[in-house]
Amino acid sequence: TAGLPLLTERLNVSCTPMWYVIYSRDRPGSLQARGEARPRHLARLEALLDQGRLLLAGPRPAIDAEDPGPAGFQGSLVVARFDSLGAARDWAEADPYVAAGVCDTVEVTPFRRVLPR
Repeated sequence: TAGLPLLTERLNVSCTPMWYVIYSRDRPGSLQARGEARPRHLARLEALLDQGRLLLAGPRPAIDAEDPGPAGFQGSLVVARFDSLGAARDWAEADPYVAAGVCDTVEVTPFRRVLPR
């Protein structure tokens, strides 16, 4: 149920940082804006990497190809550590792709890493 806080948020429980999936969908026709915002987007990901908080990140091509060319991308996937779901959402909402209007939707969910160890 969207908009309802998680139990840990309602109880104001602090937890050890955990992994979160940030799954975005691009707006149609946003390839140029994506390219323009990409250096700022990558800088934020590099900062997470430098802090040891990034598990993986990358675009999701719109077609079955490493380089989709003008077909562009259907969105992005980031798996990173944050102190809370709220902190992960705040980070995702501040992404340059969001500010540039690249993203149609952004979903942030907790993720429990099992493998590889």
